[in-house]
Amino acid sequence: MHPCAKAAQALDAAGHEYEVKAVKGYRFVPWTRPSRGADRAEVRELSGKNEVPILVLDGGGVVSGSGEIAQWAREHPVTRAAPGTG
Repeated sequence: MHPCAKAAQALDAAGHEYEVKAVKGYRFVPWTRPSRGADRAEVRELSGKNEVPILVLDGGGVVSGSGEIAQWAREHPVTRAAPGTG
């Protein structure tokens, strides 16, 4: 499974809503290497790395990597009030 799909699947299972933002520069595609730094400048600014996926939390924190995102999602499931109680 692609790392971004793994992260998305974990967020879905935990009940989170999120926005997907695609970036260019896949590391195994040689012709994307020249522009990879520029294409992933925002990712690097947020996480300190060029690698995706990253999860930007509402409070401004960043979780980097599919395994870390999956773990965060398991540890922070969405809790919703029962109908008629909220």
